[in-house]
This record gives sequence, structure tokens and C-alpha cells, in this order.
Amino acid sequence: DTQRSVALLKQACLDSGFFYVLDHGISQEFMDEVFAESKKFFELPNSEKMKLLRNEKNRGYTPMLDEILDPENQVNGDYKEGYYIGVEVPTDDPQSNRPFYGPNQWPSEEVLPKWREVMEQYHREALRVAKSVARIIALALNLDADFFDRPEMLGDSIATLRLLHYEGGQKTGQVSNPSKGVYGAGAHSDYGLITLLATDDVVGLQICKDRNAQPQVWEYVAPVKGGFIVNLGDMLERWSNSLFRSTLHRVVLDGRERYSIAFFVEPSHDCVVECLPTCKSETNPPK
Repeated sequence: DTQRSVALLKQACLDSGFFYVLDHGISQEFMDEVFAESKKFFELPNSEKMKLLRNEKNRGYTPMLDEILDPENQVNGDYKEGYYIGVEVPTDDPQSNRPFYGPNQWPSEEVLPKWREVMEQYHREALRVAKSVARIIALALNLDADFFDRPEMLGDSIATLRLLHYEGGQKTGQVSNPSKGVYGAGAHSDYGLITLLATDDVVGLQICKDRNAQPQVWEYVAPVKGGFIVNLGDMLERWSNSLFRSTLHRVVLDGRERYSIAFFVEPSHDCVVECLPTCKSETNPPK
């Protein structure tokens, strides 16, 4: 029921910039397989993972504490390790010179035989879901349903899959402690269009609806089996003239191991982002 979906999604985008997407057409069996393959990679010895260290194209492995998302409040980096997989563009293609395009790094087939095939299929499936969500967002912004489908937008999108692993306390003894600046992932907002997040059943994600409140109020977002947690990025907040929200979020760990998979979606490099025609008026000029 598109109209109902549009109304519900619009309310969520105005209120918190976060919502769940269910019945998206990716089977539970396949989701389980993606998580199983992700786990296989993170269970490899460190020496194997370091062979695939993130390169200048932002592809490959990022070790524990490698990133720090909230330097003002964090004493260490994020207690997570990750793996970036982007749009596969061969080196001899002129497009591969642009940021976020290029060849991916892949674990060897001897070590992880089906890994590449599973991740490439997931990248395709998640992009299909993202495009469906973008159609509902377009309608919620009073645009044509296919507004974001154009070639310069999601027709030739920048889409980055990121596998994430948060170590449990049995390995590092790390339980998050915001008062001491220790987080699974520091507070941040995503900078792109939308993010699709699949998680296991371990709670950890928190959102702060009002970043300017003192003190800030953080609430947990419960995992939903088989569903995506979708959030809007800064680009969509800017595009919609601050009508829709890009919300601060972080990961706080209770000592259990946690796996999640983020899928970041942006338009192509040729897209001009300026205030949408439906988001401005005499009384609300472009910011």
C-alpha cells in the first residue's frame, strides 16, 4: 500500500530520520548466509586480514580502533573492525579514477571460496531495496516516484557495503562507557543519502533525536529480525532544506559480540544537490 507507506515514512523522516523496512524481498536464508560469510572473514587470523588492509580507494579491511567517529568525546578509536566493498569498476575503466569507484579487494578463493560471490549478490540486492525506499522518499517529498532513479542519481549510484564486527568482552573486556569516552562507534550522522543497516539480534545502536539538547537523550533502536534499519544522511537533510532529519547515532556495547552490515547509498558524482523544488517556498527559502 504505497500511500500508507508514504505517510508513515514521511512521519518518520520528519520525526527521527530512522525507520524499519520489512518485506523487502531479500530472503532470510540469504541474509543468514551473508552474516555467516562476514563472520568467517572476521574469524581469520590477523595476518590474513592485514593482507587486505584498506587501500587508497577505501576498499578492504579496517582494524579495531582504526576509526574515530567522535574525536571530541572518544578516548580511543571505535571498538570495531570492518570491511569496505564498493562499486566494482576495473582499473582500465576511466570511471575508476573517480573517488569511491574502482576495483574491490577480495580474500583469496582458497581461504574463503564463496565470499566474493555472496557479497556481490548482496550489494546488488541491497541496492535494489535502496532504490525502492528512495521511490517512497521521493513521494513523501512530493516529487515524482522515479525522481531518484535518474542516471545521475541512483541510476549510477555510489553504493558502499560495509561489514562490521564489534568484539565481545570475552576478547577485549570492552564494555562501552560513554562517561569515560569508550564506544563501539562514536556519535556521528551519516553524510550521504540513505543507509540500510542489517544487524544481528544484539542491541547496540542508539539514536539522539535532538543533538542540541543538554544533556543529550539517547535511546536504543531494537534489532528487527530480517528487516533493515534505515536512516537518512546529511545529504538528504540538506537536499530537503532541513525538512527531513539526519540523526546522530552511535553504538554502545554491553560486552557481547555484535555483527552488522551497513549499506551506504549516494547519487553519482554528476548529481547536483540543491534545495528540492518541493522543499522551498516564500516563507521557507533555501537555507
